[in-house]
Amino acid sequence: VQLVESGGGLVQPGGSLRLSCAASGFTFSSYGMSWYRQAPGQERELVAGITSAGSSTNYADSVKGRFTISRENAKNTVYLQMNSLKPEDTAIYYCYAARTRWGRRYDYWGQGTQVTVSS
Repeated sequence: VQLVESGGGLVQPGGSLRLSCAASGFTFSSYGMSWYRQAPGQERELVAGITSAGSSTNYADSVKGRFTISRENAKNTVYLQMNSLKPEDTAIYYCYAARTRWGRRYDYWGQGTQVTVSS
């Protein structure tokens, strides 16, 4: 099982980035997908989530209206479009896959990609 994030980097305030997470080794279309982030000295927090079919999404209040999560099941990939970036969005962003089947939870984490918002 692998979740490989890409697309992070350094961007100025007000700029945009699109993160990608490529999945392999499991049935991607059966899993809900999420993006989490962790800033230095902070706990990991949920940024956005999307259901397995992509029919429903949810966002942290701090990113609503600025970030958009989407997925392409044919490509086993989930995205996070980040617009109007702020310095407080600086963090390591992690991709997370999860499902519950027959009462058992299956979940996987990516290795993370750094996003730095600074002038």
